[in-house]
Amino acid sequence: MTDGKALGFVEVQGYSVALAVMDKACKAADVHIHGIDANNPPEDMEASIPVMIQVKFSGTVSHVQTALAVAREEALRYLRDDQVITKCITSGSAGIASLMELGKVSVK
Repeated sequence: MTDGKALGFVEVQGYSVALAVMDKACKAADVHIHGIDANNPPEDMEASIPVMIQVKFSGTVSHVQTALAVAREEALRYLRDDQVITKCITSGSAGIASLMELGKVSVK
């Protein structure tokens, strides 16, 4: 499913911020959301919202990079730079595909 496609990860504080971020990202690029995961931030992290949300998606390298750039820009409307994490894996392997679907919230 993700074999050969780029993988994108966006981690932000708060579910509503994550939804706003992915709304913009999905409108800007052709990406497929695989799952949404929720974690508590580390105890030593100053978190104004007590939940970290990670969104996992895939697409072509250019689409994932566009989605990440737009997602970061949108997240920075609500959060500080150090509260937004984005990562692109340019060529996902078949072995990581099952991990993309894991999480507390998944897309059906």
